[in-house]
Amino acid sequence: MSSSRSQIEVPAPPLGQLTPIDGPPQGLIDRLSTWASENKALVYTIAGVTLVVGTAGVIYYMSDTSSAPKDDVETGTKKKSKKRKGKKEEEKQAEAPKVPTGEEELPEVDEDTVGKLSDQERKEFAAKLKAAGNKAYGAKDYIRAIDLYGKAIICKQEAVFYSNRAACWHALSDWDKVIEDTTAAINLEPTYVKALNRRANAYEQVTRYSEALLDYTASCIIDQFADRRATEKVEVLLKKVAEEKGKAILAGKEKKLPSPTFVTNYLQSFRPQPPPAGLEETADLDENSGKGQLKKGLLAMRVKTADGYAQAAEAFDRALQLGGLDEHEAFAYNWRGTFRYLRGDSDGALKDVSKSLELDPSFIQSYIKRASMHLEQGEKDAASKDFETAAVYNNLDPDIYYHRAQLHFILGEFTDAAKDYQKSIDLDKDFIFSHIQLGVTQYKLGSVASSMATFRKIIKNFEKVPDVYNYYGELLLDQQQFQKAIEQFETAIEMEKQQRPVGMNVLPLINKALALFQWKQDFAEAEDLCKKALILDPECDIAVATMAQLLLQQGKVPEALNYFERAAELSRTEGEIINALSYAEATRTQLEVTQKYPQLTDHIRGMGNLGGQMAR
Repeated sequence: MSSSRSQIEVPAPPLGQLTPIDGPPQGLIDRLSTWASENKALVYTIAGVTLVVGTAGVIYYMSDTSSAPKDDVETGTKKKSKKRKGKKEEEKQAEAPKVPTGEEELPEVDEDTVGKLSDQERKEFAAKLKAAGNKAYGAKDYIRAIDLYGKAIICKQEAVFYSNRAACWHALSDWDKVIEDTTAAINLEPTYVKALNRRANAYEQVTRYSEALLDYTASCIIDQFADRRATEKVEVLLKKVAEEKGKAILAGKEKKLPSPTFVTNYLQSFRPQPPPAGLEETADLDENSGKGQLKKGLLAMRVKTADGYAQAAEAFDRALQLGGLDEHEAFAYNWRGTFRYLRGDSDGALKDVSKSLELDPSFIQSYIKRASMHLEQGEKDAASKDFETAAVYNNLDPDIYYHRAQLHFILGEFTDAAKDYQKSIDLDKDFIFSHIQLGVTQYKLGSVASSMATFRKIIKNFEKVPDVYNYYGELLLDQQQFQKAIEQFETAIEMEKQQRPVGMNVLPLINKALALFQWKQDFAEAEDLCKKALILDPECDIAVATMAQLLLQQGKVPEALNYFERAAELSRTEGEIINALSYAEATRTQLEVTQKYPQLTDHIRGMGNLGGQMAR
């Protein structure tokens, strides 16, 4: 379970990125990324078989991730059997042509003379040249070995000759030649694991990460994920490919607001406050003035729709442009910074809330919001300092303890989180999300009975609030009490319809979809619920990600890929984009493998569920 949409346990710790910690609980995200963040794997389906491959955020770093696969050449020799050979076998071996390795016995062949040799002579000459090449390779005489393997290739086109010559090119760091020879080997023998790994490593050296990822993935499937090192390479390259594409997306990405579901959940993580004196709804203000625009922005936020939030963001920006805000200037910077933050403009947001604090050093909400921004940038100490400073100005503000608890929660410090949630409740028992989050934290601490008791108490005290039923349902779903969980989600859905016919929270719809999928494998109804959620909130990345997972589980890989790519487009920060792209790239790679290597279908079908192997 997780605390919020903004508290996703994103599988991207190496980036130093943390998603914003503010927002009411939205534990369904944990289930969306269960494979990635808890089981350290990403599940996707090909040809009706579930495969599991670690995502970019679950990296198993090697001591030297740039080193090549073990580049020993293949000799074709076998270990002696401990059993005594039979007489017939010994006679047969005695009759077989010997393969001398002395330099004086090596045949001289080229493109012209090879045509005069019989098939048997070509075979014998190729074996002699390969053996000599192996000897030269062992002596690190790579140029000589390259020449010998080349002559063997003239005599007979065999994949192993190309692969062994590629090993020599690798020793000389001639990556283009490695790629050329391994490609020739793979063309002759498409399921040649050593050649695939060797070419993948060469692609990696020249930063052709997508091609490297494709080869390593094919290798893993052929080898049934027996080679842990190749599996680790897949995980590392997923991250590299996602980072590479993520930076390109982020560079050209329009700074726009996320889905209304996201914005609403973030805003309602702060206790409702009346407008400052002079900005009330009844205040007679010219809309063309700075204060008039502030009032307009506050009213627009109440609608809780995409248009309403867009109007609010524009109004707060306009208010600062018009000026004349007097004592409300710090308030205006706070709100413009808030919407910049929601749009993913971290630098602009941080600048605005800091300006707000320069104008009013006692503005508690600006400290709290800035703490979230610091944490998202991986600056835990700066976030903690903001909470400490806020408490100096007002140690009785419940918001401080609720949001500081969120910081503890996302860092896995659940005992400290529980204390702060309880402190927030003691100061304001009417703020529902402190109660909900306390129940979730108790669950995280392993106290299921206490958590269930907390939620039963919340339902009694806040029986008209749909969020209560939604998150209680999540706890039940996590315990696989499917029928009871669905009943809670349905209650939340009906309440949302009644209370918010416009701007409805779509999370209960998505939760119900997940419950039906987990319980009955009811893909049709689950997809229908996700589609309804996307009609109500087309920008909801949670609904998009859920739909992608549902499609993958049915083997509808191309359709799932479209949804994963859409999730990346909807992501707000670099960490979120990379996380979404990791799913997309894993899916794309598996799809490309099946298209490029159709002969692997039997390998895939024979592998069964690899989840246990990959999760080890």
